[in-house]
Amino acid sequence: MRTEKTKELTLTAILTALSVVLAYIHIPTPTGFLTLLDVGIYFAAFYLGAKAGAVVGGLSGFLIDLLLGYPQYMLHSLLAHGMQGFFAGWTGKKRLLGLGLASLAMIGWYFAAALLLGYGWGAAWASVLGNALQNFSGMVIGYILFLTFEKLGKH
Repeated sequence: MRTEKTKELTLTAILTALSVVLAYIHIPTPTGFLTLLDVGIYFAAFYLGAKAGAVVGGLSGFLIDLLLGYPQYMLHSLLAHGMQGFFAGWTGKKRLLGLGLASLAMIGWYFAAALLLGYGWGAAWASVLGNALQNFSGMVIGYILFLTFEKLGKH
């Protein structure tokens, strides 16, 4: 029992670190850039479940904002990506609902964050497309990686 918890904790820490590294990969867009942070979050949620997805999402989002110089977003990223990872980790009949809520949580929270931080309605609406692209590309790539690991018998 203890060995399994230790393995899961270790894997959660490694996936958090890998997600932070993935966030350093920037893909330019007309409204800023996309990162591959969400790939790590979705993979962790699919692979380890809701609890680990929330930890990986929240910590990696928080840390990447700290490291890249966006401290005003640290708390918002902790919440947005933490909820994203939690909902994405739902399984069974709740999986589709979870993915919808994961997307809504991340995109919606950053919309609200732009308003709460005083950037205005224009910035809030401008964030939607980029966040949606980052979310959905992370979901697809994370799921493909999860299926690959499952197929290789690594689950």
